[in-house]
Amino acid sequence: MSETAERIHVTRSRAKPGGTASGGEGAVPFRRARKPPWLKVPAPGGPTYRRLKAEIGGEGLHTVCEEANCPNVGECWERGTATFMILGDVCTRRCGFCNVKTGVPSWNDPLEPLRVANQVKRMGLRHAVVTSVDRDDLPDYGASAFVGVIRSIRMLAPDCKVEILTPDFRGQEMPLAKVIHERPDVFNHNVETVPRLYPKARRGSKFLRSARVLRMAKEIGGAGVVTKSGLMVGLGESFEEMVEAFGILREHRVQVLTVGQYLRPTENHLPVERYWHPDEFEALEREAYALGFESVASGPLVRSSYHADQNLPQPAAASA
Repeated sequence: MSETAERIHVTRSRAKPGGTASGGEGAVPFRRARKPPWLKVPAPGGPTYRRLKAEIGGEGLHTVCEEANCPNVGECWERGTATFMILGDVCTRRCGFCNVKTGVPSWNDPLEPLRVANQVKRMGLRHAVVTSVDRDDLPDYGASAFVGVIRSIRMLAPDCKVEILTPDFRGQEMPLAKVIHERPDVFNHNVETVPRLYPKARRGSKFLRSARVLRMAKEIGGAGVVTKSGLMVGLGESFEEMVEAFGILREHRVQVLTVGQYLRPTENHLPVERYWHPDEFEALEREAYALGFESVASGPLVRSSYHADQNLPQPAAASA
């Protein structure tokens, strides 16, 4: 087969994320195609970005901004904000859209929570977002690390709100309860895509299991914890499927919703089926508000933690 032959996506082994392409009917070739104008952003490289990159790297910390190739990294870091990724940079799952490495993790640093909190204090953050890779290899799936980070930030930066973006903890209630007991201001768990696409995009995960995790977080945390989730478009979902997924999340007491465009990191990942127009994102936002979400951010460049401090319901509404 020639190098220029068309190729289709197939999933690779756990050692490499996403999948590589091979010949066949219905092939979608991987090319660095020109993106629509609404997806173009300046390359990062400002002074604050360079300083934070050096500081975060010097502390041996990871950010999802870098690991997931977020298109907003330049803007966010210039604003002095970042999303910290704990528990290393190797994930035990192999989602077809994600740029984080897949394999057998070895990261275990008991001082990581303090180093994250020190960086939060140094940056003077008012709203810190902390996420992690999936760690299905750990007895509590990484819950103790989230507990340590929340406690450390409360101690070193008591005025900073804490948003955590967690894995699904395999749907287990005890690890989740351990985290919610520390009273994070926002509990975020992304369902990522519509149920139909889970076998292709989120192997090892289940849409309804993720939805139940969000509902349990609200039931355990009550009015003191805001629940949040996010989805991508561009993997082959329909408008109607997106709205149906929104409805399921509302039924599971999710208050805040984010919707953004999927961008293919490499040819080893799922292809972009299409780029949604900004007008379609506005239509999704209207549908979400009509379903009762208290805060919705929907746009091509929206990511789960993008302007996270601005996309929260007012305190009076935080008990839904």
